[in-house]
Amino acid sequence: MRAHAKLFTWTGGLVLLCAGCATRPPYEAASDPLEPVNRAIYTFNDYFDRGILKPVAKGYEKVVPNAARTGVRNFFNNLLEPMTIVNDVLQGKGGQAAGDTMRFGFNSTFGLLGLIDVSTGWGLEHHSEDFGQTFAVWGFGEGWYLVLPFLGPSDVRDAIGLIPAWKMQPVAYVTDDTTLRYGLYGLYFVSKRADLLSASQVLDTAALDPYLQVREAYRQNRWNAVHDGNPPEPDFFDKELFKD
Repeated sequence: MRAHAKLFTWTGGLVLLCAGCATRPPYEAASDPLEPVNRAIYTFNDYFDRGILKPVAKGYEKVVPNAARTGVRNFFNNLLEPMTIVNDVLQGKGGQAAGDTMRFGFNSTFGLLGLIDVSTGWGLEHHSEDFGQTFAVWGFGEGWYLVLPFLGPSDVRDAIGLIPAWKMQPVAYVTDDTTLRYGLYGLYFVSKRADLLSASQVLDTAALDPYLQVREAYRQNRWNAVHDGNPPEPDFFDKELFKD
């Protein structure tokens, strides 16, 4: 308990660093003062992805049947459901928290530990909430744009949100076997990368500057996530949008 109290006290202190930052919608310019460093990390991540992760993901997609890949996706979605429920509560979404709790219970039992998503067919849709979204709902700005080694695009707010997320990540509670634990981590990342193969193909063929394309796509995605897919319309009469 003491360790967790220290964690959340430290995390809360770090979040205060974002308190003075305005929450900028994606149609406003990104705050990217670390762009040279971010671009270097982006290049490293890109080489790692093209050299290792993407070929493995392609092999996974080719060898593993679609039904099995769906089962893996469902399993990890279910495994992360308790973290979504915690963030539901922290964001004041009581009804959604109740629905997600039922979803977790149904999929964990009737869905064979989440391998089968029975809850969606029963009217309990899947939600994804994280601590970065929670901090945004609490009014903290995104801060600087960041590119994290191996993990990719982020910002200060979302990067801080990874601290409690890592402490609560469920794989550590599933097994004490180190080999199995890292095997599950590896399977999770390969599964996520396989789901993005088509998106990366579009990026490779369409982007004049992939770094900027990824940055703006990330900001747009997070803006939509914070507003549950229904972001406010931009005020085109706001003078701030037209100043030099």
